[in-house]
Amino acid sequence: MTHMGLLLKRLAPQGLLGRSLLIIILPLVMLQLVSTYVFYGSHWESVAKRLAKGLAGDIGSIIESMRAFPGEDERSVILAVAASRMELDARFQPGAILPNQPDAAPSGLLERALTEAMEERVQRPFRIDTETLEREVVIRIQLSDGMLEIFAPKKRLFSSTTYVFILWMLGTAMLLFGIATVFMRNQVRSVRKLALAADRFGKGQDVGDFKPEGAREVRQAAQAFNLMKSRIQRQIQQRTEMLAGVSHDLRTPLTRMKLQLAIMGDMDGRAELEEDIAEMERMVEGYLAFARGEGSEQPEPTDLPGLVDEVVSRFRRQGAVIDLHHEGEIVMPLRPDSLSRALGNLIGNAIRYGGHVWVRVGLRGEVAEVLVDDDGPGIPADRREEVFKPFTRLESSRNSGTGGVGLGLTIARDIVRTHGGDVVLEDSPLGGLRARVRLPL
Repeated sequence: MTHMGLLLKRLAPQGLLGRSLLIIILPLVMLQLVSTYVFYGSHWESVAKRLAKGLAGDIGSIIESMRAFPGEDERSVILAVAASRMELDARFQPGAILPNQPDAAPSGLLERALTEAMEERVQRPFRIDTETLEREVVIRIQLSDGMLEIFAPKKRLFSSTTYVFILWMLGTAMLLFGIATVFMRNQVRSVRKLALAADRFGKGQDVGDFKPEGAREVRQAAQAFNLMKSRIQRQIQQRTEMLAGVSHDLRTPLTRMKLQLAIMGDMDGRAELEEDIAEMERMVEGYLAFARGEGSEQPEPTDLPGLVDEVVSRFRRQGAVIDLHHEGEIVMPLRPDSLSRALGNLIGNAIRYGGHVWVRVGLRGEVAEVLVDDDGPGIPADRREEVFKPFTRLESSRNSGTGGVGLGLTIARDIVRTHGGDVVLEDSPLGGLRARVRLPL
């Protein structure tokens, strides 16, 4: 993409409402510019030339009348008629000479049109002054016996259609822009509601029955969202019920096996069988916990540092060495039990594989962060995403004497993502592994 393309992309509105209005405004502005160019380039210039020729013709008539009737009394009558019939204040200065100064180029359309008209219809030396007086144009013409000074009102050179056209153009543009804004805001509102419902559902919040509204395409998307939501909820419920049933069915033979071992007394291999049964029980509980996920817990305003402190205190009571630091109160909507479980999995892993654990809680802009650092062996960078897959254990890089079925990190990331955040693994400045939890406010 070229530099100009990147610049236009950066300057363009990011929201749907802004882009939709831009699509409407650009053709409207282009139409206004073309109309203005056509108006000023043809109509206004044509009208200005006709008005200038009319004024120059009146001045020429005055000069010709004064030459035909050179008497002083006749001149007074001619100037009086010009004032009453032509709205021209004409003053004759006998013997006066037009100031000898270089001709300045006309500065505007009206002055240029008047200059051309005077050259065509008067054909005598003249000077035009449009700046000295606010409402009048002063025209001085050199005659053989003196100088004729004409004070003409500027309204004789202006057409009111100019202002009417501009006001009409701007008024209709603002009206159309207002109507388009109202309609587009109503259309965008339905898209925003759909996006909000999808975001809430993605975070595990109760959306309820989302009512399709707006344009036909938006209603179709909303109906598709409702169908998708129903299918996902049905699949989650079926998975939970199936895993719960499997767990219940497996507990019965496991309990029977434990009773049979107790009845049989001492025998060769009994310790290994008991260890296998205990491992199977842990696996069943892990499968059920993974399938259960967050359950039906609803978000509620929760103090995140206080929640982390409770989790850390639980591990400290078990003898773990944890250094905790937080930056004051951070209240946000959370599922405390689920998030406590996710943080417990992360801190538990850090304790299991490291000798010392550091936990930090803070606010970074619009995101709350929880950092869990340890000084253990860490995980290779190319295998950090792999550990989030269900039932994955990296025994080659972690303590092989630990239990578990490889669901701790999977459950932790699943819970954090249902809060709209994420969990990533990084190198810790302490030499081990860092788990970074990010939760949007």
